[in-house]
Amino acid sequence: MDDLIQKAATLQEALPYIQRFHGDIFVIKYGGNAMVDPELRDGFARDVVLMKYVGLHPVVVHGGGPQIDDVLKSMGVESERLHGLRVTDDHTMEVVEMVLGGKMNQEIVSLIASHGGRAVGLTGKDDAFLRAEKVEKMKTKSGKWVDPGRVGSVTQVNPDVVRRLVEDGFIPVIAPIAIDSDGRSLNVNADTVAGKVAEALKARKFVILTDIEGVRGGDGEVVSSLSAREIDALKLDGVIEGGMVPKVECALSALSGGVRKAHIIDGRVRHAVLLEIFTDHGIGTEITR
Repeated sequence: MDDLIQKAATLQEALPYIQRFHGDIFVIKYGGNAMVDPELRDGFARDVVLMKYVGLHPVVVHGGGPQIDDVLKSMGVESERLHGLRVTDDHTMEVVEMVLGGKMNQEIVSLIASHGGRAVGLTGKDDAFLRAEKVEKMKTKSGKWVDPGRVGSVTQVNPDVVRRLVEDGFIPVIAPIAIDSDGRSLNVNADTVAGKVAEALKARKFVILTDIEGVRGGDGEVVSSLSAREIDALKLDGVIEGGMVPKVECALSALSGGVRKAHIIDGRVRHAVLLEIFTDHGIGTEITR
C-alpha cells in the first residue's frame, strides 16, 4: 500500500508542472547511452508520448555518432573528428544520411508509435527548414588548417513545418542534416541543431540528454541551477572544460535566442526527462538567463 501511496504522491507532485507547462514546446536533444540501451530507448519513447498526452509538445532532435562510427568501421573507414565534428567527405555524408536520416530516425519514430504516439521523422531537407553553410576550414591541434568536408554551420531555421506537425498532434523527430544554398546535404552537430530549433520555436525548455550527471561546480558536485554569469565564471576558472564547454555554450545561445530555460541531464537515468521536468528537485543542471 505504501508503494501505491508514493506513486499517487508523485503524480500530485507533477500536477502543478503539468498545469504550468500545458501547451508549451519542449525541444529535447536525444543522444548518448539513452539511444543505445534498449530499456532506456523504450523508456524515452514512453516518456515523450506521456508528455504529449498531458498537453506538452515534445520535439526530438537526435544524434547518432556511435551508430555512424559502426557503419563506417564495417566498411573499413576510420572516422576523424575536429573539435567534436566529424570530418565528412562525400562518401561519409552518404553514410550519415543513411544512418541519421534513415535508420536511426525511423527507429525512433517507430518506437514512439509503438507506445501510442504519433511521430513524423524529418531532416533539414524537408521543406528546406534547416539551412547551413559549409565550414570551410578548421584548425587541428597541431595548428594546421584543414577542410572538414561537408560539415555545416546553421544559418537559418524555418520552423513552420515543425510547428504545423506539433499543432496537428505529432511528435517531430529531427535528424541533424541541413542543406546549403545549392541544396546539398551538410552534416551538423546535433546539439547545435537542437538549440537552434529551440530558438526558432521559442521553446519553453531545451533539454540536452548526456552521459554525465550534469554540470559540476568548483567542489566537483553537480550544480542544480546555474546562471549565464556563473557559467562564465566557471569556464574562466577552468572548472567547465572539454566536452562540456560546447554543451553549455549551446544552452546559453538558446537562452539568448528566446528559450526560457535549458537543462543538461543524465540520459543514463531512467525517465530522466520526466524527473527533471515534473519533480521539485530534478536530476541535472538547470541553466537560466
